Amino acid sequence: MKILVTGGLGTIGHVLVKDLHRRGHEVWLCDLAHSHRDRYIRCDVGNYRQLSNIFDNHNFDYVYHLAAEFGRWNGEEYYDVLWQTNAVGTKSVIKLQEKHNFRLIFTSSSEVYGDYKSVMAENVMDNHEIKQLNDYAMTKWINEQQIINSQKMHNTESVRVRLFNTYGPGEYYSNYRSVICKFIYHALHGMPYKVFLDHHRTSSYVTDTVATLCNILGNFIPGEVYNIAGDEYHDIKYLSDLILSYLGKKDSRVKYVKKEPFTTKDKKPDVIKAKKDLKHSSRIKLEEGIPRTIEWMKAVYRPIKDE
Repeated sequence: MKILVTGGLGTIGHVLVKDLHRRGHEVWLCDLAHSHRDRYIRCDVGNYRQLSNIFDNHNFDYVYHLAAEFGRWNGEEYYDVLWQTNAVGTKSVIKLQEKHNFRLIFTSSSEVYGDYKSVMAENVMDNHEIKQLNDYAMTKWINEQQIINSQKMHNTESVRVRLFNTYGPGEYYSNYRSVICKFIYHALHGMPYKVFLDHHRTSSYVTDTVATLCNILGNFIPGEVYNIAGDEYHDIKYLSDLILSYLGKKDSRVKYVKKEPFTTKDKKPDVIKAKKDLKHSSRIKLEEGIPRTIEWMKAVYRPIKDE
């Protein structure tokens, strides 16, 4: 099949492109940067002209829409870019889907579950009024609503996936990146960081997440939504302890704080449906995935020794 991956240079996107290609598909990708890669198109999805130009020149069977501004605090400080890229950009993808008839796979976020305090099954929002806690979460939920409306109004065919804390090699550091990426970078460079003690997560190694995303092609059920998550439920301190232990460092630069405001406190997902329909499996455990990620970051960034 001919497939487009938006955000194809990103942490998940670059692995997804490789896996889809390995499975025999014709894979194109777009992203913000210039690139020498084959079948690459530079495109800002928040710019309708750039996006529509891709679909005027190509007929895709499937589009994986990963391109997005990431992170709750990024969404506060760069809210204009966040809303233009995430909400308007996704609406443009949907309008082009209505015109060109491709099947869409949209990557949403665990943040859409907001302040929900129990196990996060995919039907939570059907049965409960949920308050998303930050702009990033709001844009992801709005995107899901836009997709649902298009399905009802125009019979478009889409699958939504809610990703829970995917991590691994290929995630370059910024202050807005995932907690594992931030902890590793700060620990490598002897920089202080905060650990929120009352927060709990599951973490999914990038190749596990991508394998499940690829499996959607073999059992595409229009209108479905899936949680994709790891199966190790842990607190945030556990991640920090693993990283510091592997690096042989102490926690002298770690500040322990009870909780972080405006973010989901505990993310305990139900992944039964993804296991059943998509053969989802968490093969890489944290004690293996974190050292792999650390070694990749060591090669990219120069670590320093503790004083």
